[in-house]
Amino acid sequence: SLRFPQKLWKMVESGKFQSIWWSEGGKCVAINKDLFEAEVLDREGQQLFHTQKIKSFMRQLNLYGFTKMQRDIQRSASLPEFLAEEAAASAHSQILYYYNPSFNRAHPWLLEMCKRR
Repeated sequence: SLRFPQKLWKMVESGKFQSIWWSEGGKCVAINKDLFEAEVLDREGQQLFHTQKIKSFMRQLNLYGFTKMQRDIQRSASLPEFLAEEAAASAHSQILYYYNPSFNRAHPWLLEMCKRR
């Protein structure tokens, strides 16, 4: 069976899941939290990871050296623009971004460096 990083890589590359994708030019993994729980973790009989809880999955990411990235959103000065950006930001709050220097779409050979701490 594949190790956690290999499973994650296969999942992101497959394009079969709407809840997880490459972002930031293939340097980060983006995960839509609610959709990931429904689409991946709640699968009956065919679990991809040995958990049904998003917190346990996130702990696995941390154990393999992934760090959660914050979206750097510049704020506008005008009130209408600010309110529109706030609405967009709340839609993005369900999306988690994780970075690991050894998990890079352009450099698949680095995956071997992705070790459990």
